[in-house]
Amino acid sequence: MEWKDRCTTTFCRGVALIQEKWTLQIISHLLDEPVGFNELARKTQGVSATTLSQRLAFLEDAGLVKKTIHSTMPPRTSYELTESGRGLMPVLIAIQDWSSKFLADDSRCDKVRKHLEEAS
Repeated sequence: MEWKDRCTTTFCRGVALIQEKWTLQIISHLLDEPVGFNELARKTQGVSATTLSQRLAFLEDAGLVKKTIHSTMPPRTSYELTESGRGLMPVLIAIQDWSSKFLADDSRCDKVRKHLEEAS
């Protein structure tokens, strides 16, 4: 079932779109400029090439990311945010502000990190 079909409200569709693991990290690494696949994989530490490829295809299908294939030898692929993808910048800033305010205590961050690791 498509993510678009699972949700009937715009809020639900928005959350379904960005809730996948690695999605917000990928988007955050694309905020400044187009990035090649290998560079994006290095920046998004811990993500497998398969998962990164799947998430990028998902984000491209959702209209948040644009893929460009450069006709060089060897061919090079880069990814950049669309206007819709760049529109998530305030969301990322809000998450950063919230994290700084409420998760600044290292012990809480460790608990959150442990919980997330156990869940995945």
